[in-house]
Amino acid sequence: MSRTPSTLGAWVLAIRPKTLPAAGAPVVLATGIAASRDVMSLLPASAALVGALLIQIATNLANDYFDHRKGTDTEERLGPIRVVQAGLLSPEAVFRATLWVLAAATLVGAYLVWVGGIPILATGLLSLVCALAYSGGPFPLASHGLGDLFVFVFFGLVAVGGSYWVQALDFTGDLLVAGAGIGALTTAILVVNNLRDIPTDARAGRRTLAVRLGRKGSQVEYTALLVTAAAAPIVGVFFFDWSPWTLVGLVAFARAFAPASAVWSFDDPRELNPALGGTARVVAWYGGLMAVGFLLGAAGG
Repeated sequence: MSRTPSTLGAWVLAIRPKTLPAAGAPVVLATGIAASRDVMSLLPASAALVGALLIQIATNLANDYFDHRKGTDTEERLGPIRVVQAGLLSPEAVFRATLWVLAAATLVGAYLVWVGGIPILATGLLSLVCALAYSGGPFPLASHGLGDLFVFVFFGLVAVGGSYWVQALDFTGDLLVAGAGIGALTTAILVVNNLRDIPTDARAGRRTLAVRLGRKGSQVEYTALLVTAAAAPIVGVFFFDWSPWTLVGLVAFARAFAPASAVWSFDDPRELNPALGGTARVVAWYGGLMAVGFLLGAAGG
């Protein structure tokens, strides 16, 4: 018989800590790039990391609240526990926590705007709005098949570019390549989640991209995202003069075989739950190893 978690344990479940390394990976990668170019700034880098984690936590809490409110989360849910649906925390408490976390993210963002100016103000405001609009509001992005695009843009392109900008006050085109690589992998986490939830989302009228593409299309999307991420350092080396050391990021894909195999061979959607964490670990290793690759390349001249 499973034991009911404590209040603290319920809050830990609500913030979904397994998603947080993936949220921090773009900042780690951007900071590695900045350090390799002698433009790293520790305080803005730290603030960017804290801000990214807060945005991810706010998004997780908002999803929990809004999906329960809209009736998407039911007893038929196949994924990890959602605390509101399970009755572990009240909807009001989770909604208040979402607002508090967004307020904290805004404070961190205010410092980053002071450092980075108008570009950071614009992207920060968009990030806050989209964190709520992902599952809530009059046009929830996830329910209209736009969740994948949101994750790719904000947890990839914007996260890497913005984290670099607040340190260097500069932007180079190759940051889009780095952002696309890590954004593709982060989007792959969402694909696993939505592939698992196709039956329940379809019954609830939640038209995620996975519901629209179906099982086979989502499997192809997942594989294409892995290929895109693997191609990013190769493109960087051949077209943007990145050090060959950045190819060490490809070592992360040794951890991708198990989740990819599950995506292509599962019988019960619950079998995809371990693939969620497995894909998140690929993101963390990819971002960290590529950052190390940039540093090794700079050290080697």
